[in-house]
Amino acid sequence: MFFSLSKKIEILPIIHGSGDFARVARQKILSSHFDCLAVSIPPSFKNSVETGIRLLPSITIASLEEETDGEMDVFSFVPIDPCQGIIAALRVAIEEGIDRAYIDMEVSSFETQRGYFPDPYALKNVSLEKFALALLPAIPTPQRDSQQDKRVRWMAYQLHKLELQYEKILFICSMIDLPFVRDAYNRRLPYPKSENIYQTPQLHSADEKTLFFVLGELPYITYLYEKKREELLSDSNLSIDGIKELLIEARNRFIKQYELNQHYLTPNVLQVYMKYVRNLSLLESRMTPDLYTLTTAAKQIGGDSFAIILLETAKLYPYQSSPSELGDINTVTMGIDMAEFPERGAVKMKNRLAGSEIAWRHISLKPKPDIKKQKIWKFMWDPYGQCSWPPEDNRIESFNTHVREQTKALLGEDLARTEKFTTSVKDGIDIRDTLRHWYTGNIYVKEIPPSRGSVDAVVFIFEVNPDPMKYSWRQTWYAEHGEESTLCFYATPYSEDMIGPGIARSTYGGCFMLFPPRHIPDIWQDIRFENSESLDERLISASLFYSREKHVALVAPKPPPLKWRRLARHYKKNLVYIPLKRFSLQTVDKVRRFHVLNGKEIRSYAARFIQEF
Repeated sequence: MFFSLSKKIEILPIIHGSGDFARVARQKILSSHFDCLAVSIPPSFKNSVETGIRLLPSITIASLEEETDGEMDVFSFVPIDPCQGIIAALRVAIEEGIDRAYIDMEVSSFETQRGYFPDPYALKNVSLEKFALALLPAIPTPQRDSQQDKRVRWMAYQLHKLELQYEKILFICSMIDLPFVRDAYNRRLPYPKSENIYQTPQLHSADEKTLFFVLGELPYITYLYEKKREELLSDSNLSIDGIKELLIEARNRFIKQYELNQHYLTPNVLQVYMKYVRNLSLLESRMTPDLYTLTTAAKQIGGDSFAIILLETAKLYPYQSSPSELGDINTVTMGIDMAEFPERGAVKMKNRLAGSEIAWRHISLKPKPDIKKQKIWKFMWDPYGQCSWPPEDNRIESFNTHVREQTKALLGEDLARTEKFTTSVKDGIDIRDTLRHWYTGNIYVKEIPPSRGSVDAVVFIFEVNPDPMKYSWRQTWYAEHGEESTLCFYATPYSEDMIGPGIARSTYGGCFMLFPPRHIPDIWQDIRFENSESLDERLISASLFYSREKHVALVAPKPPPLKWRRLARHYKKNLVYIPLKRFSLQTVDKVRRFHVLNGKEIRSYAARFIQEF
């Protein structure tokens, strides 16, 4: 066999930081009766690594200070990550009572080995042997007497020594070292002397907010692996199913944070999201997505707010924040090849179990400001200055125009007549009447005459039985120019959601738009509508009173009740009902959410703070 060094030694090459390879390592050690597990970690790390493994699922790092002549201190570390193949194998070996041998060479300054590897998801359909053989031609040969060359010769020598003590040994190493350890073992190449190390590796806890820089998988995916292990459930497809669970959890947090009764993140939208993620991953020659791909797709599908929540969810690792046995272990804040120790400040870090290359990537998101800033902005707000955000004005005006056109079309359909086809199909074939007279063999067409009159008032009711406490902000806004409508609305108080200096956010509960615009008294102060029992009824009364046309469009979740129809008869008007569900939830959500600016001068920089929905 390709992975057999001898009758006593089997070698298992892995890609560090992969949950799929961790699963392979765990299955390998459980499926055979090994009496020794050899790993490519120096002996000095044994105590700290095994202590960290016993503290799992809490994440720790075993770090060793290196000798350096530079200004910045340098540490090498082993991440105690359950999705690391070596850590997963050691964890099983400790539980099963299998001897462990740490056979890597001690070095005073470790040289990190990173590379660009194929996606480990391929192991679902390709054997490990084929995977490794396909990778071999791309692995560069280490230079003679380089640190990697010395390390592989040292590990080959240690394997020869272990053969004298054990009958069946499993050796786990990086895919990069596989061919050279095998060659050094078979050729019995001379081994170098191990360097003297005078420091002892120390165990540190990793800060919860920076676990992404420690773990090979996303922190939330790692949490799911640990959860499946705890519940004794299979994790065979978790590299993909975990992404789905992450997406659902992010959606639930999004709904809870924004208190949405309805939302546009339906199963169909999530299916579109997953297809988009798949396509973006394939463009980057990957089978599974990374955090950047997931966030980019979330921004395109659900806007900045959803993308930020998905990003925050992906970084969650609940086991780290729960009470554990860490005791007085210091916490380290991690970064890319950097860390901040509480007693040492910023230091350079080298990962001894480094996987694929990682790098910073830029994505433009507008996060929600912290509470302290919101309080300052709220205090600085001028109560006598209010205006809207022009792009949102255009959006709601376009929606209003669309509703008025649909209302006219509905009025025309009420006057449509059907006749037998002779020379022209006119406004289309009337399928219903044609089928009704199928036995005659005649085709019937319909003719829709031009609608009489127009529609100048449109009422939008977004929630049935609106709560006056929730929608405590009520205003009448007048048009700035002839292309805008007069707008009366009730909405959530903007002061509770400050997103920037002089910029606040609110949500319509309902609104009434009058076009062409004209000046009307504030309907919320008008004593003529004081008999209205609810906010939506007051809007209906005002629209019927101020409309100069016979028809008033009503967009609502439910048909108008009898009381509203009586109001319409009282004002000699007609309510034309259009179901709210006729419009997509995403469209409705974009219309409902709007921003309030504390003066027209705020418009010059508002785009830097306003999130995309």
